[in-house]
Amino acid sequence: MRERGVFIRLDGGGPDWSWETLALRFAINLLGLWLASEIVPGIEVGDWQSLLAGTAIFAIVNMLLRPLAYFLSCCLILATFGFFVLVVNALLLAFTAWVSGSLGLAFEVDGFWSAFFGALIISVVSLTANVLVRTRGRRM
Repeated sequence: MRERGVFIRLDGGGPDWSWETLALRFAINLLGLWLASEIVPGIEVGDWQSLLAGTAIFAIVNMLLRPLAYFLSCCLILATFGFFVLVVNALLLAFTAWVSGSLGLAFEVDGFWSAFFGALIISVVSLTANVLVRTRGRRM
């Protein structure tokens, strides 16, 4: 007799943490932050070193604080049909700029709306890159 149940796989079901994937994610975030600094008037990146360091700080902030922020605001995210995710992303970008400024980097975000539109641009770049990478990977 065959038993039926729910099985949880702990191998291969999670995100890919290979060096190539991490480098690609870093490059995508770097491109998104650079585009946001070029398009949004309130986002300023002084030099390429600040862009690299700001991207690294942004990656760390996203890795550590994003799950907590999503968990704490899950009711608002559901109530606004996901729109509040953009607010959370804007707050994470503003926090990244604050940490960067505290470290003396030339990475600034002036106000909530600059952070909001910058986070929107970064999200669009990330979504587009993920779609292109997944589409290319499925063809193989």
